[in-house]
Amino acid sequence: MFIGFDMLYFGMMILGMMGMPRRYYVHLPQFHTMHVVATVGSWLLILGLLMFFGALLYAIFKGEKAEDNPWGGVTLEWTIPSPPPLENFEEIPTITHGPYHFEQQESK
Repeated sequence: MFIGFDMLYFGMMILGMMGMPRRYYVHLPQFHTMHVVATVGSWLLILGLLMFFGALLYAIFKGEKAEDNPWGGVTLEWTIPSPPPLENFEEIPTITHGPYHFEQQESK
Protein backbone atom coordinates (compact mmCIF):
# COMPACT_ATOMS: atom_id res chain seq x y z
CA MET A 1 0.00 0.00 0.00
CA PHE A 2 2.80 2.41 0.91
CA ILE A 3 4.67 1.96 -2.37
CA GLY A 4 1.47 2.15 -4.42
CA PHE A 5 0.31 5.28 -2.59
CA ASP A 6 3.66 6.97 -3.10
CA MET A 7 3.85 6.02 -6.78
CA LEU A 8 0.32 7.31 -7.42
CA TYR A 9 0.29 10.59 -5.51
CA PHE A 10 3.99 11.47 -5.78
CA GLY A 11 3.68 10.81 -9.52
CA MET A 12 0.73 13.19 -9.71
CA MET A 13 2.69 15.80 -7.76
CA ILE A 14 5.59 15.51 -10.23
CA LEU A 15 3.15 15.83 -13.13
CA GLY A 16 1.80 19.03 -11.60
CA MET A 17 5.32 20.40 -11.13
CA MET A 18 6.08 19.56 -14.77
CA GLY A 19 3.13 21.73 -15.85
CA MET A 20 0.45 19.12 -16.55
CA PRO A 21 -2.87 20.98 -16.84
CA ARG A 22 -5.74 19.64 -14.74
CA ARG A 23 -9.00 18.17 -16.04
CA TYR A 24 -7.80 17.17 -19.49
CA TYR A 25 -9.64 14.26 -21.05
CA VAL A 26 -6.49 13.07 -22.88
CA HIS A 27 -3.08 13.85 -21.42
CA LEU A 28 -0.37 15.46 -23.48
CA PRO A 29 2.33 13.14 -24.90
CA GLN A 30 5.20 14.55 -22.82
CA PHE A 31 3.42 13.43 -19.63
CA HIS A 32 2.74 9.84 -20.71
CA THR A 33 5.57 8.15 -18.73
CA MET A 34 4.52 9.67 -15.41
CA HIS A 35 0.89 8.77 -16.11
CA VAL A 36 1.94 5.15 -16.56
CA VAL A 37 3.87 5.29 -13.26
CA ALA A 38 0.83 6.76 -11.47
CA THR A 39 -1.45 4.13 -13.02
CA VAL A 40 0.78 1.26 -11.89
CA GLY A 41 0.92 2.87 -8.45
CA SER A 42 -2.89 2.89 -8.32
CA TRP A 43 -2.94 -0.83 -9.12
CA LEU A 44 -0.44 -1.53 -6.32
CA LEU A 45 -2.49 0.59 -3.91
CA ILE A 46 -5.68 -1.31 -4.79
CA LEU A 47 -3.84 -4.63 -4.45
CA GLY A 48 -2.61 -3.62 -0.99
CA LEU A 49 -6.10 -2.53 0.06
CA LEU A 50 -7.61 -5.80 -1.17
CA MET A 51 -5.00 -7.75 0.80
CA PHE A 52 -5.72 -5.66 3.90
CA PHE A 53 -9.49 -6.12 3.72
CA GLY A 54 -9.06 -9.81 2.89
CA ALA A 55 -6.94 -10.31 6.00
CA LEU A 56 -9.45 -8.29 8.05
CA LEU A 57 -12.39 -10.40 6.87
CA TYR A 58 -10.43 -13.60 7.47
CA ALA A 59 -9.60 -12.47 11.00
CA ILE A 60 -13.22 -11.53 11.71
CA PHE A 61 -14.78 -14.76 10.49
CA LYS A 62 -12.08 -17.43 10.88
CA GLY A 63 -9.49 -15.95 13.24
CA GLU A 64 -9.07 -17.29 16.74
CA LYS A 65 -10.34 -15.24 19.67
CA ALA A 66 -7.80 -13.42 21.82
CA GLU A 67 -7.42 -14.55 25.42
CA ASP A 68 -8.34 -12.29 28.35
CA ASN A 69 -4.82 -10.90 28.81
CA PRO A 70 -2.96 -11.46 25.51
CA TRP A 71 0.01 -9.19 26.32
CA GLY A 72 0.54 -10.32 29.92
CA GLY A 73 -0.25 -6.92 31.42
CA VAL A 74 -0.26 -6.63 35.21
CA THR A 75 -2.15 -3.35 35.58
CA LEU A 76 -5.72 -3.12 36.88
CA GLU A 77 -7.46 -2.91 33.51
CA TRP A 78 -6.22 -6.42 32.66
CA THR A 79 -7.67 -7.97 35.84
CA ILE A 80 -11.33 -7.47 34.86
CA PRO A 81 -13.23 -9.45 32.21
CA SER A 82 -14.25 -8.03 28.87
CA PRO A 83 -16.79 -6.47 28.60
CA PRO A 84 -16.30 -5.01 32.07
CA PRO A 85 -19.05 -5.41 34.65
CA LEU A 86 -20.97 -2.44 36.05
CA GLU A 87 -18.64 -0.27 38.19
CA ASN A 88 -15.64 -2.38 36.92
CA PHE A 89 -14.84 -4.02 40.29
CA GLU A 90 -17.09 -5.75 42.82
CA GLU A 91 -14.87 -4.42 45.63
CA ILE A 92 -12.07 -1.88 45.69
CA PRO A 93 -8.88 -3.66 44.53
CA THR A 94 -5.76 -3.77 46.67
CA ILE A 95 -2.62 -2.64 44.87
CA THR A 96 0.31 -4.91 45.80
CA HIS A 97 2.86 -3.95 43.13
CA GLY A 98 3.73 -1.28 40.59
CA PRO A 99 2.60 -1.25 36.96
CA TYR A 100 5.89 -2.73 35.67
CA HIS A 101 6.21 -5.62 38.11
CA PHE A 102 6.02 -8.64 35.80
CA GLU A 103 7.24 -11.40 38.14
CA GLN A 104 3.62 -12.42 38.77
CA GLN A 105 3.17 -13.33 35.09
CA GLU A 106 6.46 -15.23 34.87
CA SER A 107 5.55 -17.60 37.73
CA LYS A 108 2.41 -18.85 35.95
